[in-house]
Amino acid sequence: MKARFEDLMYQAGLTAQGCWDEMDGYDHAAIEKFANLIVQECTGVMFQMWFDSEIEASAVADVRKKIRNHFGIEE
Repeated sequence: MKARFEDLMYQAGLTAQGCWDEMDGYDHAAIEKFANLIVQECTGVMFQMWFDSEIEASAVADVRKKIRNHFGIEE
């Protein structure tokens, strides 16, 4: 699991009192997939904003890459 996701899960209470440890592999994978999908949706919205404006494409691509890297999501 990516360190940033672990921190966010802690903040959300998913790791409190052994909650994460009591879940099975399917639960773990589903939560990680959900987090990845949220990041992908956010970067998709950002791309749509670029299409609707005059922001440089390279600037949008750089920000998208930084967001995905921040969460440890590969391109």
